[in-house]
Amino acid sequence: MDQRLDGCTIAIMVASGFEETELTEPQRALLKTGATLKTISPDQGLANGWHGKGWGHFFPIDLAIGEVLGADFDMLVLPGGERSITKLKANPHTKRIVGHFLDAGKPIAAIDQGVGLLAHARKLKGRSLSAPVALQEVIEAEGGRWVEDPLTLDGPVLTARDAESLPAFVEQLLKLFAEANQLKKAA
Repeated sequence: MDQRLDGCTIAIMVASGFEETELTEPQRALLKTGATLKTISPDQGLANGWHGKGWGHFFPIDLAIGEVLGADFDMLVLPGGERSITKLKANPHTKRIVGHFLDAGKPIAAIDQGVGLLAHARKLKGRSLSAPVALQEVIEAEGGRWVEDPLTLDGPVLTARDAESLPAFVEQLLKLFAEANQLKKAA
């Protein structure tokens, strides 16, 4: 299958404290496809990653989360990181953007605590998600089904339980996004 994503604009939503590899691994793979990537954040200018047991590198922010619409993007990536997710949940634009993707049936790939942003949008009824055990109660309270598997693909939503699933997550993300792009081109 052709995994080129030329003409696709993909949002990566983060705030300082995101898990660095959960951003950089999908980012590297997606850049090779020809996609346009935009990092969106409530942080201004730069967001600080979390790497291992401490702060990592600073990453440039392309767009302020309050100045974008979900309609501006074809696909969405939600890296984990407890600090990042806490900040994103506190921002009302997060719920609006994630909700748009879920309502529109656009592809979303979320890993680790990033899956919690899907529950935050309150649109999980009937959807199956792989996530850390700590998110099971939240997912089920929003009508979703928590799955113990490392990865779950439920329609256009790919979720991964943790960073140990990162290589398989990136591989499935590329397939999901490429299939969605083929459908978009055929329409």
